[in-house]
Amino acid sequence: MEKKKNNAFTIMKDDSTDGHGGYGVGSISLENMSPVIVDPNEKTAYVDMAAMHARSQVERRVRFQHEKEKVQDGKLYWIVWVTVQNGGEGPYYFGAAASEILVDRPNRIAYKSMPEHVKHMEQSMKGKYVLEHMDDVSKELLLEFLKEYKPEFWSRSPKDLENQLQ
Repeated sequence: MEKKKNNAFTIMKDDSTDGHGGYGVGSISLENMSPVIVDPNEKTAYVDMAAMHARSQVERRVRFQHEKEKVQDGKLYWIVWVTVQNGGEGPYYFGAAASEILVDRPNRIAYKSMPEHVKHMEQSMKGKYVLEHMDDVSKELLLEFLKEYKPEFWSRSPKDLENQLQ
């Protein structure tokens, strides 16, 4: 007997609204989004594409709790959903929104709000910057990362991005 394929989650690479009317119409393309992990504990920031499927290094080997209070000894991390768009002069950081994760490695538990992550991904894709709620150390790490990672993207990005990170 043939096993049925599970198509519960599909990322469409190409524009699915091109008029063909088939499978995937109305899906959102995530190909211009990258998750940046900001770790204020180790003072690092880096891209981890596995976060797109909740499999980042930070999220592995822990059981997620539904209540934040259950992860009292958790270390703070941020997944910053960064969207790049090509403007008239070239690509730039179009949107960025930060979502919190608390990880208690010794007890192998963690907390994140999935609705918040989905909302922040959507806001990033719509060209919004939602970064004010980050702590100052994390903002500074993200600011330096974005400037150094692609200086040309940074130089073409709206001032609002820099304002939210200062």
